Amino acid sequence: VWLSTDSAMYLGIVYSYLPFMILPLYATLAKMDPSLLEAAADLGVSRANAFWMVTVPLSWRGVFAGALLCFIPITGEFVIPDLLAGSDSMMIGQTLWLEFFTNKDWPLASALAVVLLGVLLVPLLVYDQVQRRQMERR
Repeated sequence: VWLSTDSAMYLGIVYSYLPFMILPLYATLAKMDPSLLEAAADLGVSRANAFWMVTVPLSWRGVFAGALLCFIPITGEFVIPDLLAGSDSMMIGQTLWLEFFTNKDWPLASALAVVLLGVLLVPLLVYDQVQRRQMERR
């Protein structure tokens, strides 16, 4: 019932790449000063509001780094979709694989690879600009 469905593919991708999201997030949250949450509690903020007003804004760097760390390999993923969802579910990595090695349509596959490269460069350039601005502020 679950095999050869998109849900199985999504579950497999989440299972495979969840550590790549958790590790940068943990590294960011481990550096957070616990006295900030204590100060929020002293000011009468509930635990839920303290989480949203203190923890979430301080963890954005880890969330962004984890998302970038996951986004890049997931876009090129072709094994998990092929094994868990079959060849019906098309992701760009699987499409590239089929165009290069099954259909032998090298011009189309090359054009798709250039598009994928462009899609992957945009978040990297944004991340680079954010890092440069933060370094200039210090």
